[in-house]
Order: sequence, then structure tokens, then C-alpha cells
Amino acid sequence: MNLGMDLPAIEQITDNNRPLANIIRASFLPERTTFLTPPEYKQQVGFVVYPSGGEVTRHTHLPLERHIVGTSEVILVKKGRCLLDIYNDERELVATRELSAGDLMLMVGGGHGFRMLEDTILLEIKQGPYTGVEEKERF
Repeated sequence: MNLGMDLPAIEQITDNNRPLANIIRASFLPERTTFLTPPEYKQQVGFVVYPSGGEVTRHTHLPLERHIVGTSEVILVKKGRCLLDIYNDERELVATRELSAGDLMLMVGGGHGFRMLEDTILLEIKQGPYTGVEEKERF
């Protein structure tokens, strides 16, 4: 089983041309601003690159109303190592990848699970508010 050790710094995992997850390795360091997701994704993931002395002008985000169906997740491995199992909508295992500190996963479809290989801290980012366990269907 290939756990992703020789895969590129950015990988999109699909099933029948349907995107399930994007994995961005800690080693990926673009030289210029690079967005990795298409505009139709529920969450946008990108790197914004600034030179020394650069500045982000202070700003606020306007109260734009959005209609989002479903929940996407961004998981950042802060510490440790784990196996990420990615499933399609039929709950069939599509891929397993090893993630290490600094690796990031954007889940956009299907299902997923994690198996820890060592003590691991995951930073999870998703749309809120979380309403409880009824949002998840475990299998």
C-alpha cells in the first residue's frame, strides 16, 4: 500500500473524477501567492506570500450571506504522525495517506478517518457552529 511517501507536495484524491480530498505537504512553499482550490469549493485554501516589510492592510470582512450545503474540513497536523483514510460516498476506502507535522488536508467530499501512529495533535477548521454529534454519520 502506498501511503503517500513518494507523492507530490500537492495531491488531489478523487473517485470517479469527484474530488474527495486535497493534501498539501509541509514541504510545499510557493514563491508567490497560490490558491489551491477552485472557486466552487466550500472553503478556499491558499498561500499568500509577502516579502519582508510587506503588509496586509487592516480590514474587516463584510457580513456577506452565503448558502453552504455540507461541511468541508481542513485538518493541519501540528504534531505527530497519522494515517488518513479517505472514503467515497459509498463508504469504500479510496486512499490511505500518511500525514506528518505541517501537512494539511482539505476534505471536500466522501468520508474520512484517522489512525494515529504516534501522539498526534490535529488542528481542525470547519464551518460552524458545531451543533452536536447528529452532524456526523459514523460507519
